[in-house]
Amino acid sequence: MKKMIFVLAGLWLLSLQSFAADPVWLEGKTAQQYEITVYRSASCGCCKGWISHLKDHNFSVNDVVVNDVNPYKQRLGVPAQAASCHTAEVNGKVIEGHVPAQDIKRLLATANDIQLLAVPGMPSGGPGMDDAGARKDAFTVYSLDSQNRVGSFSQYADY
Repeated sequence: MKKMIFVLAGLWLLSLQSFAADPVWLEGKTAQQYEITVYRSASCGCCKGWISHLKDHNFSVNDVVVNDVNPYKQRLGVPAQAASCHTAEVNGKVIEGHVPAQDIKRLLATANDIQLLAVPGMPSGGPGMDDAGARKDAFTVYSLDSQNRVGSFSQYADY
């Protein structure tokens, strides 16, 4: 009986976890693995949520906790208007903010001269910002290529 209670409690916790994040952020999940380095502040909870999102998509995350992420943003060429709470590097590309993992994988799987993907600010409902009951803001994933041309890589609305 005791074992059954623990199993039921475990299933209940598992079901709570599945409701804690929007299933749309698991779409496009592949077995492809990439190593990514994320620079973030220790106090940022949504950064931890985004890292969990990356791990759900088979990224191997080097989680670098720093006092100030701005020097990393500057070194990696993140424009001020693209800034968010965390910055990452993967295969020579820069990822700024709450970019969905499926977009990062699509970027890495195609030939392109895109240097940066960014979700400016911290849109509610995006990966890492998708706690149960969170408002779902529309947002755009912007790209910046080697010629400093800004583009729209993907858009999310009504997700």
